[in-house]
Amino acid sequence: MPEVEVIVEVDNLKKIQKLYPEAIAKALEMIGLKAEGYAKKKCPVDTGNLRNSITHRVQVEEKAAYIGTNVEYGPYVEMGTSKMDARPFLKPAATNHTSEYKAIFQSVLGETT
Repeated sequence: MPEVEVIVEVDNLKKIQKLYPEAIAKALEMIGLKAEGYAKKKCPVDTGNLRNSITHRVQVEEKAAYIGTNVEYGPYVEMGTSKMDARPFLKPAATNHTSEYKAIFQSVLGETT
């Protein structure tokens, strides 16, 4: 009987390197959507214009997800004025859920290994 030699090399480094940026983008998108939802829940509503304007943007190169609004009075609602108390909705959405965002990151990155 002829002798057969089988060599199996498993090198997943290239696969992981390829999947890593995709996993980061996926995690950031999930976090951005989650933070956007929290901001919309916390946003004070009069006409609904401000709440409906809240969105998120992912910058994979910066490894960041941004939430915000393009409504000109948004900053005044968020930070207040001399005549109006602050009613923050963006900052709490970003800072009050960091453990959840971290868990999302760990879960998604764990899928790549």
